[in-house]
Amino acid sequence: MSARKLTILCSVSSLVLITACSYNPPRNESAANAPAVVSNATRLGYVSNIEVVPVTARTSGGGAVLGAVVGAVIGNQIGSGSGRAAATGLGAVGGAVIGNSIEQHNKSESDIYRVSVRLDHGRVEQFDYQTIGNLRVGDRVRVEGGQLYRD
Repeated sequence: MSARKLTILCSVSSLVLITACSYNPPRNESAANAPAVVSNATRLGYVSNIEVVPVTARTSGGGAVLGAVVGAVIGNQIGSGSGRAAATGLGAVGGAVIGNSIEQHNKSESDIYRVSVRLDHGRVEQFDYQTIGNLRVGDRVRVEGGQLYRD
């Protein structure tokens, strides 16, 4: 197998593997520490604490894949023979690193609010939200289906 075919095969295989690993699970804005068995019953309580939790920017892998492709194309334009194959490989790796870094820098995820609620029966539950509106510590709330509502 020629070096060029081997390079193309490795590049395509790498892209497939990177794409397969780029799954981001959907973010659930309800309770982060939900009870193992969620009851459909309405529970009442008071907001006992609200804290801001920083969210680290997670990348999808798309920037790395795009960077690898662009880097491989640019690297393929450099050199000849086995030097071209090495430049293509280095371009793909370098492009992937740079592309991932750019994607992470451009992520605009903001902090989340972790709301702790002390239920009337004494248990404390926590809920994560992107926004909390005018919810304050001490507010009376009800919990229905894993969501908070002012009471």
